[in-house]
Amino acid sequence: MPALDAAPGFAEAAADDGLVLVEQPTFDWFTEAGHLGLEITAMERQDPSLREPVTAAVEVLKAIYDRLGGDDLVHEASGTLIELDESKHFTSFRLTALDLYPPDVAVGFDLDEYRELCREWSSKSDNLDRAFAAKGFGFGGRPRERAYRDALMDLGAPAMGLAPVVRVVATDGDGAAAYAREREALQKRLAT
Repeated sequence: MPALDAAPGFAEAAADDGLVLVEQPTFDWFTEAGHLGLEITAMERQDPSLREPVTAAVEVLKAIYDRLGGDDLVHEASGTLIELDESKHFTSFRLTALDLYPPDVAVGFDLDEYRELCREWSSKSDNLDRAFAAKGFGFGGRPRERAYRDALMDLGAPAMGLAPVVRVVATDGDGAAAYAREREALQKRLAT
């Protein structure tokens, strides 16, 4: 399966529709340190309102990290992160992570749909990028690292006071088609 990058086509299709998306800025809490970086950054901010949501997110992320042993866009006006998930995001490792999410988790996508897509694609996607080492997950750990980083974004963004991450399915790598499928729902969600 070739490497696909659906983000440019998605952003271009959205722009043609008047919805401006830019490349995701760097977040000080979204680092290679994972849940540890999230916790450290929240402590450095000394904001008491972050204590409870960050602690809850870190607990779940730690469980995902222990169990598992893309291109990002943001709508600046609302501060909403938009993740395009190509087939490589739908693995048994991502399913493991999703199954550890708390029942009341705030996400901008259908968890049941994502679980089903993981079951559907995992036989192909589990072996993608297995020839690469991943920090914290060792040789062959790239799919586990990807699942963990997706979870870090899903749980970390709301814990840090941002809107829930919107995830868009783009298993075929066609960003423009993904935008067309999600156009109405996305415009409604991002209306400010």
